[in-house]
Amino acid sequence: MRRDLFRHEHRALPPSWYAASVPPRVPLPPLQGARQADVAILGAGYTGLSAALALAERGFKVEVLEARRIGWGASGRNGGQVLVGYGCEVDTLEAMVGAADARTLFDFSRQGVQQVRERITRHGIDCHWIDGHASVPITARQERSLRGHLDTLVERYDYPLQWWDAATLHAQLDSPRYRGALFDPLSGHLHPLAFVQGLADAARAAGVVIHEDSPVLALQRGPHPQLRTATGSISADHVVLAGNALLEGIAPELERRMMPVGTYVGATPVLGEARARALIRNAMAVADTGWVLDYFRLSHDHRLLFGGGASYSALPPPGLGQTLQQRMWKVFPQLQGTGFEYLWGGYVDITPSRAPHWGRLTPDIYFAQGFSGHGVAAAHLAGEVIAEAIAGQAQRLDVFERLRHKPFPGGRWLRMPLLVATMAMVKLRDALG
Repeated sequence: MRRDLFRHEHRALPPSWYAASVPPRVPLPPLQGARQADVAILGAGYTGLSAALALAERGFKVEVLEARRIGWGASGRNGGQVLVGYGCEVDTLEAMVGAADARTLFDFSRQGVQQVRERITRHGIDCHWIDGHASVPITARQERSLRGHLDTLVERYDYPLQWWDAATLHAQLDSPRYRGALFDPLSGHLHPLAFVQGLADAARAAGVVIHEDSPVLALQRGPHPQLRTATGSISADHVVLAGNALLEGIAPELERRMMPVGTYVGATPVLGEARARALIRNAMAVADTGWVLDYFRLSHDHRLLFGGGASYSALPPPGLGQTLQQRMWKVFPQLQGTGFEYLWGGYVDITPSRAPHWGRLTPDIYFAQGFSGHGVAAAHLAGEVIAEAIAGQAQRLDVFERLRHKPFPGGRWLRMPLLVATMAMVKLRDALG
């Protein structure tokens, strides 16, 4: 296991199966000198690149500053599940903005997954898309909650979910752990690093300039905002902050409303097609519904990718590899003795409500954060929504701005220990069923 799963050299991607399974890329040169653009974007992940591509297609001059490499953060390290919805359930959205706007936001998320599919097809991105996602309950309480969620989405949101009983699930998933499944045929999964690199290639082909190894040191606010690095600056009519969990002091008022949480993924050795497909026969992605959940899927080269766990500091938990293996063996006892060939981690950004936090800091500075583990589709959608607003069509962003977000209690220094205490109570509740 790597000694440090989070911090690596700026000009290298973090070690992972994702990084090992894509061709090496020549780094793009860092920013040098003072430059002008219509739009300057901080972050070359899903949000930044989606916005950049959409704006370039509308004729804007766009430049992107990436502190390390394209996809270095969560966009290149996540579990790869592309899900309709957000990190919170629709009842949370309804409590925040009412039933009508909650339905609108949910429909936007459906559009977000479809936009991912369309971009993959339009730009020929080879990222191994597979249809289907199952949410699986372990306890009777979780099953009741999932069934209620299904009733809400099918009856009031017109969303085509399916309930699978234990026997139906077992025909597709060879695990004794779960009581059934909420199956979503419209969601799916992909190779996240290949997808974000494909977005970057499409953006550059459309005229976007991307500067790697260019960490932003300061944001100058005003009528013509500016992003500054150690070696240059970009002045623009509009700025987009798409650093998510890695803003690191650029906009403190955003960081107070977001918590970086470490999560981890392991990749087994190649199992072979027959053995891998025996685990998940229809190759769908799967996640349980515990607060600190397990999620897993098959890779295109017939490995099991298994994620889970959480950390509220910059360090992985002690014994991470062994703990994650034990969790995998509980799901798939037939893999007892099989370990991980790759193990890596990264940060997701959560809000107190787990609802998305997107909007404007000033009339010319836009941001998106708080994807809360639902980031592949939602972050891509965020870029599209912000691009529309910059181009003069802010109707979708206006709805997201109605979601009001409180800061985490305790401020920057106490928010982590307070959340750790809360999570310990939640884990105990889950363990007791």
